[in-house]
This record gives sequence, structure tokens and C-alpha cells, in this order.
Amino acid sequence: MGKSQETSGKKDREKKKQGKRKDKEQKKEDRKANKTKDKSFEDMLAYVDEFGNITSTKPDPLKKKTVILAENIQIGVAKQDNKKPVDLIRNGRVTFFNDSKGYGFIKDLDTQESFFVHANGLLNPIKENDKVTFKVEMGHKGPNAVNVKTK
Repeated sequence: MGKSQETSGKKDREKKKQGKRKDKEQKKEDRKANKTKDKSFEDMLAYVDEFGNITSTKPDPLKKKTVILAENIQIGVAKQDNKKPVDLIRNGRVTFFNDSKGYGFIKDLDTQESFFVHANGLLNPIKENDKVTFKVEMGHKGPNAVNVKTK
């Protein structure tokens, strides 16, 4: 008698195939059992109310609708009023300044923000705790104080 041609690998694959077939048949029977033919088309519809929310209730046709004119719709950001040059000048106090390295920091008295200041942005020499006026410009790494002068 010869050796059986079936190996354990073939047997495992056949078992997996049988298991998949049974699972597929079970799912098919479950779908048939839970099939809901009683749902009508109206039950499946969804409506959008006046606020853009999805609801299942039909909107009331007698309810007064709000009229919005196309020219009243604003797309984008509203234009801002230009600040006067006087508003661009800020008051502050020097919190740190290193003469040898040529940089320091100024704290705005109104907003308590801290701004970097370089020696190139000075109109006259400053030292720590001096009250100063300055303008703010954006530098490579953030806002910088420029046109700094003591009060």
C-alpha cells in the first residue's frame, strides 16, 4: 500500500475553507432573517433644518422662512481699520540689555509682552529699567522692537 497523498498542510487548508464556507452561509441566513422589508422610502429620508442640522422630521411648509440676500453674505475677512501711526508707537521698560552682545528685551507696559531688541534698532543708548518708546516689526524669529529711544 502506498502512502497517503494528503499532508497536514492540505488538511489545514481544507478545514479553513470549510470554516469560511460555514461562516458565509451563517451570515447569509442572518441577513435573510433580519431583513426589514417594512421600511418605507419615507422612513429612510433625512431632512436639513434651517440651521443646517440633519433631522428625521419633515420641515413645516407653513413656517415663515428667513430671506437672506446674496449681497449680505460676506466671504473672507472684514477689512480692518488702519491704525494711526501714533498707535504703533508703544511704551515699555527695558528688562534686560547686554551692551557687549548688543541685544536685550523690552516689556510693553500695556500688554506685558516681551520684545527682542538689537543694538541696530536703538536711536540712543539704553540700559536696564529705562522707560522707552518703540515700534514693533516682524523679524526672522518673531516681533522685534525698533526705533527704540528713552523717554
